[in-house]
Amino acid sequence: MKLVLKLTLALVLGIAVVMAGYAGWEVSREGTLFEAELAKDQRVMARALRPAVEAAWQSEGEARARALVTQADAAAREVRIRFVRLDAPVGATDAPGVPVERLSVPLHGQESIVLGSDAGGERRFTYEPVSVPGAGPVAIELSESLAAERGYIWHSELQTVVTMMVILAVCGLIAMILGLGMVGRPIRQLCEQLRRVGAGDLSSRLRLRRRDELGELGSEIDGMCDQLAEANRKLLKETDAKIAALEQLRHADRLKTVGQLASGVAHELGTPLNVIGARAKMIAGGEVTGDDVPANARIIAEQSARMTTIIRQLLDFSRRRGPRLSTTRLDRLARGTLGMLSALIARRRVVSTVEEPDGPLDALADEHQLQQALTNLILNAIQAMPDGGALRVSLRRMRATPPVDHGGGTGEYLAIVVEDEGTGIDADALPHIFEPFYTTKGVGEGTGLGLSVSYGIVRDHGGWIDVVTMAGRGSRFTIFLRPAAAAEAAGESAA
Repeated sequence: MKLVLKLTLALVLGIAVVMAGYAGWEVSREGTLFEAELAKDQRVMARALRPAVEAAWQSEGEARARALVTQADAAAREVRIRFVRLDAPVGATDAPGVPVERLSVPLHGQESIVLGSDAGGERRFTYEPVSVPGAGPVAIELSESLAAERGYIWHSELQTVVTMMVILAVCGLIAMILGLGMVGRPIRQLCEQLRRVGAGDLSSRLRLRRRDELGELGSEIDGMCDQLAEANRKLLKETDAKIAALEQLRHADRLKTVGQLASGVAHELGTPLNVIGARAKMIAGGEVTGDDVPANARIIAEQSARMTTIIRQLLDFSRRRGPRLSTTRLDRLARGTLGMLSALIARRRVVSTVEEPDGPLDALADEHQLQQALTNLILNAIQAMPDGGALRVSLRRMRATPPVDHGGGTGEYLAIVVEDEGTGIDADALPHIFEPFYTTKGVGEGTGLGLSVSYGIVRDHGGWIDVVTMAGRGSRFTIFLRPAAAAEAAGESAA
């Protein structure tokens, strides 16, 4: 509707401009012609009267000439005729109706038409000079009121304006009707079709039976709907296929996880079970006697303890309880963990040091779980240095940004850094080090659960573990934890 109204207004405005220009020109032309016709009539009358006045003056005198002019004035209805002397003073009865200075042409014996005014309004004056020897500068004055001419022009203008308004109204009505039928309704149908397409309905069609641009646009929209419907069908089909493939991949991934778990458990429990079975058979069969019996029993107990540790780590990994939080001094925790492992550290020819900050570092943590995570990292560092080396445990405050999968913004965190001078981790193995049962150690040296358990414990505390390693030059594991004050402000409560 808005477009039709704009088109109609533009058309009417264009027609109005053209018609106004034409009407103005036509009225001006008719006024000029009418004025010229009136002037011509006066001129003809003056030229017809002049010979008679001159003849009467020459034959019968001035009085007869004036009487002839008076008779002609009485016979004329709209034209006033007078006998004037061009040299008469202003105010005299026979003085011209217009100033003498404007009548320079009649003074030379030529006809003149000028506009002037009197008490009755504007008039047209025509002066026809009379040539009589000895009479002086005399002329016949014909004057006519311009009221009729002005009235004619006004009526012509009014008639033109009314005609133009009627034509504009008719043209506007026709343009509106044609616009609604030829533009408004098709555009409304196009808009409704596009709304249906936007809402997802691709089944309806316009079917505009037109051989113009709007019909072509409607055909293109129908074609677009056909293409979108076909593309939608293909997309649904491909989506169903992708969902089916994804379900298959998920099922295969679950089978892979179960297989890895079973393989890890079988591998880790198989060796101690074989040792226990063999030693038990030797004792039961009497193959060992005397002092060998207690030695084999100790071996059986050690392997049983190893199996118990493996099963406990597996249970901790699969059904890990939530941490019981309390304010924990990280410096005391680090020194206690190194003291607990001091015998192993000394036996492996490892030199350990602790770098503590100036002030205490307090974290809101489960001390026993956090000690288990730190113990696993220190054990890994010791095992990475089979020929001995330096082990450094550093405690510090650091500004850090959590990884993307962890979330959170950059801030101040407490860091426990464990550095070794061991063999490092290969680039291929680095992405898998936190996976359960994944290990690069030799048989009997690790279960592949230590790092995964540590990773889970740290995540339960709202932190993360960062790893930096260089093959052959050592590794650095950093545990990031929130300070106790920040953790409490975040809403966590101590157990």
